[in-house]
This record gives sequence, C-alpha cells and structure tokens, in this order.
Amino acid sequence: MREIVIDMKMNSASEALAQSITSSSSKQANFIASLLVDKPLISDFYRAYAYFRWADDVIDDQCQSVEERRSFIKGQKNLIDSLYLGEKPNFLPEEEMVVDLIRNGRGESNLLQSYIYNLLSILEFDAGRGGKLVSEQELIQYSNYIGKGVTDLLLYCIGNDYSYPSSEKRYFAATGAHIVHLLRDYVEDLPCGYINIPKEYLDAHGLNPKNIENLAFRNWVKKRVKLARKYFREGKKYIDKVDVLRYKIMAYCYCLRFETILDTIEKDNYVLRAEYNNRRSLLTWVKMAYVALKVTAKHFSGGKNA
Repeated sequence: MREIVIDMKMNSASEALAQSITSSSSKQANFIASLLVDKPLISDFYRAYAYFRWADDVIDDQCQSVEERRSFIKGQKNLIDSLYLGEKPNFLPEEEMVVDLIRNGRGESNLLQSYIYNLLSILEFDAGRGGKLVSEQELIQYSNYIGKGVTDLLLYCIGNDYSYPSSEKRYFAATGAHIVHLLRDYVEDLPCGYINIPKEYLDAHGLNPKNIENLAFRNWVKKRVKLARKYFREGKKYIDKVDVLRYKIMAYCYCLRFETILDTIEKDNYVLRAEYNNRRSLLTWVKMAYVALKVTAKHFSGGKNA
C-alpha cells in the first residue's frame, strides 16, 4: 500500500476553509458534522461537503458557457484522478480541500471514492442540461448518483470502523430523498432551465413543462410520490439492520424531512408549489426529535450498541 504523508499545515488551512463554506451554506451539514460524524472524520466531512459546494458555485457563478463548465469539471476530474494515482499535482487553495480529503483517506476509503466520483457525475450531468429536456433513464441515473454518493459519504464518516450490511436497499432512502428533492425544486428550477420531468412523458401527453396544474402532470407527480414512499419504506428496512445508532438517527430524520414534503404534495392534490417551508417548520423539528427518541429506544431494546 502506498504510504501517504500528511502535511498538517495544509490540513489546517483546508479545514478552516471547509468549515467556513459549510457554516455559511448548510445548517444540516453542520448539524451532522457536530453531532453524528466520527470525531476523527469531522474535518474531512466538512471538506467533502465544502469542496463540491465550492465547485458547484464556480460552475453557476463563474462559468459563462457549457464549454467552460465542462472544462472546469474535466480539470477537477483530472486532479482527482492524479491524486488517486499517487501523483502530486498543482492545485488552487480551494482544491486543497479535496487534496487533503483524499490524502487523509482511511478505513473504508472506497466509500469516499464512490462519493467523490458520483458527485462529479452529478456536476457533469447538470453542466449541459440547462434548457434541455432529459430522458427518463437520465433522471433515474441522476437520482442513483445522488443516492449512492450521499449514502457512501455518510457510511464513510459515521461508524467508519463498522462493516455496514451489503444490500441494494442501502441506497434506497437517499434515492427516495432525491426524487422528492426534484419535485420540491421543480417550479424553482424551471426559470434556470432545469426540467425535472422526462421528455417521453411530456411528449406522450402533449405537455409543456410549465403545465403543473394539468391532470396528466399531476398524475406523473402522484406516481413519483408513490415511488418515493416505496424507496423510503424499503430503505428503512435496511436502516433497521444497522448497528450504528448515530447513522440510524440521521437516516430516519433525513427520511422524515422529505416525507413531510410528500405529505404537503398529497395535501395539495399533487400541484407542485414554488416553495416548501417544511424544513423551517417547528413541527418538523419536533417530529424529528420524537423520531430520534423512538429510534434510540428501539435500538437499545434490541440489545444493540451505540
């Protein structure tokens, strides 16, 4: 195995930048890092989140064309490939986050590699689809990238020394969450040119992407809601088999966050809103606290460890 020499001064600089980006971007990521992630991996969790947050912002704010976006992503992929080959490439201060993340890799580092390459695939997918209709298969693959990438990062950072059960259902909860994410952001994404409904369905029903109140469109939303519910239901069967309480609490609360959005969509008779305020709802936080207590009680009643 190739020995990796870690530059602690470099680690300190990238840690500070990663914490700054995460703190200003995501309360949820901060919460997961501070309360649930393995203590030795907290800084790397920040780096994992913040690096792709930075990359996404560069693509959105600095790249003026599809060619520029693809060129930037190709540069990031080349950097990451060279790091995994053990090379010592030049890098920007912001890229130092992924440099240190990879150099610090430990334990189930294949999970970390899965996260990195799946997130790169997401950047590549989004880079060229603005204003274009996409196929059903492309949207399925998009959700699979997210489901696998996000799950593998959490498995890497929470209970890193634990051998998680191997099952296709490992990724179901996160995949279901992304299905809901695309519904939640559908109206908001339209002006940006991101159309999260398959071209085949629009063509088959003569729909415009803006026809959100059309019966055929609402029927499509209803099918997506049912599919997401199925993914959550089956995903929880996997979560229940896990022997890491912190992961179980995080996963159940993660599901609840998106299931409350499904409740709202059903209440609205499958007409999508421009904004969903469930995340900021006091009731949602109360429900999460209740779920955390319930999961904890069930975990210990089964004789499992923390």
